[in-house]
Amino acid sequence: MTLPNLITIARLLGVPVVVWLIADGFFAAAFWLFVLSGISDGVDGYIARRFDMQSQLGAYLDPIADKALLVAVYLSLLFAGLLPVWLVIAVTARDLLIVGAVNLSWIMGRPMEIRPFFISKATTVFQIVTAATLLGKAAFGVRVPWLENTMILATAILTLLSAAAYLLAWLRHMTAADSAS
Repeated sequence: MTLPNLITIARLLGVPVVVWLIADGFFAAAFWLFVLSGISDGVDGYIARRFDMQSQLGAYLDPIADKALLVAVYLSLLFAGLLPVWLVIAVTARDLLIVGAVNLSWIMGRPMEIRPFFISKATTVFQIVTAATLLGKAAFGVRVPWLENTMILATAILTLLSAAAYLLAWLRHMTAADSAS
């Protein structure tokens, strides 16, 4: 087991803790654990690349941990009244679209390897910063409405663009697989 994989597993195990903290109104603790989880997302990848510790397990676990953390936190923030329902639907639908498309390609006998696009990395960063901003507001009473609104809008736009990029990649893959047959 590599160090990056252990970091990713720790992030995954932290998901229910963050959800519980938000649900019980411990926003400061949820904020710090979420920020730590967000930082760990970059750290595990950096360590894996820098020290040649990339693994097949890490390639699967990292996006699962990201999606689990973000979808769970976004749903928790929705139920806490901190996020609009339309943004939570967009974030959740994007992740379901990606997972569904990959699974469908496997079911159809045309497995597809997913490599993150720059737009998807930017989307993840904005989703994390948006959630952290709203958790910070709830935890510390810091309200900056223009920043909150800008982050929500930017996150929505990036989420939709990222979903479109993955859908296009999937369609190209499936079309190429059809023409190769």
